[in-house]
Amino acid sequence: MSSFEEKFLKKINDRKAVVAVVGLGYVGLPLALSFAEVGFQVLGLDVDADKVKKIAKRESYIGHISNDRLKAADKLFSASSDFQLAEEADALIICVPTPLTRHREPDLSFVEGTLAALLDRLKPGQLLSLESTTYPGTTEEILRPPIEAKGLTVGEDFFLVYSPEREDPANPDFQTQTIPKVLGGATESSTRVGLALYGQVVDRMVPVSSTRAAELTKLLENIYRAVNIGLVNELKVVADSMGLDINEVINAAATKPFGYTPFYPGPGIGGHCIPIDPFYLTWKARAYGLHTRFIELAGEVNASMPAYVVGKISRALNEQAKPLKGAKILLLGMAYKKNVEDMRESPSLEVLKLLLEAGCEVEYSDPHVPKMPKTRRGAFELKSVALTADKLAAFDAVVLLTDHRAFDKAFIRQHARLLVDTRGVFPPGPGVVKA
Repeated sequence: MSSFEEKFLKKINDRKAVVAVVGLGYVGLPLALSFAEVGFQVLGLDVDADKVKKIAKRESYIGHISNDRLKAADKLFSASSDFQLAEEADALIICVPTPLTRHREPDLSFVEGTLAALLDRLKPGQLLSLESTTYPGTTEEILRPPIEAKGLTVGEDFFLVYSPEREDPANPDFQTQTIPKVLGGATESSTRVGLALYGQVVDRMVPVSSTRAAELTKLLENIYRAVNIGLVNELKVVADSMGLDINEVINAAATKPFGYTPFYPGPGIGGHCIPIDPFYLTWKARAYGLHTRFIELAGEVNASMPAYVVGKISRALNEQAKPLKGAKILLLGMAYKKNVEDMRESPSLEVLKLLLEAGCEVEYSDPHVPKMPKTRRGAFELKSVALTADKLAAFDAVVLLTDHRAFDKAFIRQHARLLVDTRGVFPPGPGVVKA
């Protein structure tokens, strides 16, 4: 054990280590607060000046994180856009986005930009951890060479790990502390230091043999979800053509106590992981001469769901002698999942786009998204409307896309003339169309 490792472990055990979290979004902010809540001095770094200002005012910009939680961490947690402050940190944790390019290839520009901003501030005795989802080899191929080119020796005077985030925003059953955390180090000493640090805020650490194993673990988790959602989305179309309710079938199958895990269909997939992460592996697999057909097929099925929903709306209106063009449509829920404000890659946006292209008059209601922000699919000048009896009755079709808890389902069912349900939450009956 090197003297650097001994000193680092003592700082961690004494909770004297300064932790810097780079990227204060849905992953970085709760992680930063978790470290502060157990007594570490925490510095949040983010290029978004608005986030920094809100943290200074103890105003949360994430729905499931309260202002009180920010206030409670007041003395131990601060935020800045000045990356020179990274010199003060013992541990640097990168939690920045890893999107796709328009050609559906990995975009590591945020990771690379963050490393470039930190590189001149790195020094012996520090730990660098990457949490952003990425392909196997990123930590060793993208992060390690520039660090060692500075004269730092990974495993001796510098420590490098990959530990993927596992946040599930707005899920009250799981918090940072209670979600087991996978970690792989570039060296054995890096693994020991990384486990010691994260073990201060996470109940169960899961070490793996390498950073590449940890990177693939994260991809497997999300690909598993993407493939199974693709399967039930395809079965939804089959069941519908047979006059069957796929949610009834899934719930019946879920009573089997072994060999089956229920997944539920919807208007597509969204969020920062499920629609994106599979393409990181398919891209890397091509370097090995492999074609991930199963994964790509699931992606095609899920990507086709918004068009399927619009087709169901069109057919339902046609049954009432009403064309899609010119129809007044109300969309319920623009966030990608229920009870959050996160709209990244939300399939609701694609449904909105397709309906507008078809000549519909579209409005939306979402208690978590009062005003439509600028998105990758464009800027929609829309604001959320309140759900009143008259408002619901004024639309030719009301389409449930995201089943927020705040929606009064009975009230909606009572006043909507035509209800298109993409989440299977309304019982079948006159005026209800499953999509």
